[in-house]
Formats: sequence, structure tokens, C-alpha cells
Amino acid sequence: MKKIVTAAVVAAAVLLAACGKEGTPPPKGPQPSALPSYRVESGAGITGSSTLDAARSRGHLVVGAKEDQPYLGQKNPATGQYSGFDIEIAKMVAADLGFAPDRIEFRTIASANRETALQNGQVDYYVGTYTINDNRKKLVGFAGPYYLAGQSLLVRRNDATINGPEDLDGKKVCSAAGSTPYQRIQKDYPKARLIGYDSYSACVDNLITSQVDAVTTDNTILMGYAAKVPDELKVVGPLFSQEPYGIGTPRNDTVLRGALNDALAHHEENGDWRKAYDATLGLSGVPAPTPPPIDRY
Repeated sequence: MKKIVTAAVVAAAVLLAACGKEGTPPPKGPQPSALPSYRVESGAGITGSSTLDAARSRGHLVVGAKEDQPYLGQKNPATGQYSGFDIEIAKMVAADLGFAPDRIEFRTIASANRETALQNGQVDYYVGTYTINDNRKKLVGFAGPYYLAGQSLLVRRNDATINGPEDLDGKKVCSAAGSTPYQRIQKDYPKARLIGYDSYSACVDNLITSQVDAVTTDNTILMGYAAKVPDELKVVGPLFSQEPYGIGTPRNDTVLRGALNDALAHHEENGDWRKAYDATLGLSGVPAPTPPPIDRY
């Protein structure tokens, strides 16, 4: 996944929004009243996890997260509170481990430092658009996946001419210069008029002001932008790639990984996963997908 690029460009998006740049959607977050609450289990039956033993000893979980991804993982600079779909995933599985929301310390960890943070015990688990792949499995463990993301397209709400990548011939398509999404359009859709900027926020500004026809990157990031101004923007088309998001864990703590998988299955079945999605990413207007099968490796 485009981990370094994504973190940088979304951070730029938040900064631009805070500065009130013309065209940039204003910052806002999920409404607390719409978020589900999660029944806290005792967690006493989960034994044999050194990670959980350490968390119980300190009295709280430490969860790694993103702070600059709208409707996924975003930190309110005024209150220090985190919100978004990934944050809700972290809370719901924590409840099954025996930890209420007030016993979770969220810690922002940059994408490049995720594996190190899990290996060194800086965080107990990590939830933040963390794509599961074989190379990462050599370093850390993964519960899930809990969401299947991929590259997609963001267009203006009233544009009926672009419904997928096959409609990009002759269209101005914007992405972060040199990023994986940029390169994929360049290679697979050469008839598109590709435009590169330093940030996705610049692309969104130009989309809103009709200077470009579409913006492309991970659909989750695009959905965050669409959720800010659903009357102006929408996400369209099939995914160009597959990015299964998982919960990162210490590699050898199989007990924790199994407990997290059980928790994900539980909250998918009881409707909490859907409620959390609807209150966050669902504000983009994209209906909740079916959660991907959990890989209990």
C-alpha cells in the first residue's frame, strides 16, 4: 500500500482545510451520537498473551493509530480525541478484551514505524489503514482483515460521465505525483490526461473548482473527502487494486491475534461493524460493503 505517500498527503489535506483554502472541504468528524457503544466483556478467559498481561498490569491498552485520515483515523487538535472507522474498530475489539474506551490510549504512529512499534512493545496493537501482505507478516502479526480497500475515483456529484476507469479517456485525472495510484493510471489508462500534484488536497481543490475531472487514490481516503461535502463529491467505479486492512499485532502473540479475530467476527455478526461504518465512512454515501473473510492463519 502507498503508506508513506498516503500519510503525508492526508496530513497536508488536514492542514490546508484548517487554513481554509478555497475549495478545500472543511474539517469535521463523525457525530458521537451516531456511534455505537460496545459491551465490555470481562476478558478474563483470554490467557497466555504477554501483550494483554502487560496491558492489564498498566491498566490500559496502548493502540497505534493514524491521526490525519478523515473518517478513518483523525485526531482533534483541540481536544486530543481520535475518531473514525479505524478508531471504532479499535474500540470494539478492545471491549471484547475487557477494556472500555476510557482504558484505551491512542498513540499516533507513522506508517514507516508501525512494525518497529509493534516489535518494541510501544503499542499493543495497531489499527490504521494497515494493509496485510506477506512481507509484513514476516515482521508482525495480523488479525482480520476487517475491510477491503483499493484504488478508486472521486468525481463531482453532478458528473455522470465517469463511472469507472474505462471512462477516463481524455479526462483530466489528478493524483499525487509519483505515487502508486499515479503510476497505475499512467500505465493502465494512458489515454487519461494525468495531472500530478504534491498532495491529494490540491487535487480535491482542483476537482471542486472544475479544473480536473477526477481524483484517484485509496477509496477509503477518497470516501473521507466525499463525506465532508457529500453534496459536491462522490466516489465511483470499481477498485483498481486490493488492500486488505488488518489489525497489526506482535508477531508471536498468537493468543492476542486469535482473540482479536474472534472480536472482529463477533462485532460483524451483531451489527456493530455496520453501525460504525455508517457513522464514519458511510457518510460519504457509499453503502457498507460486506466485511471480507477473516484469515485465521
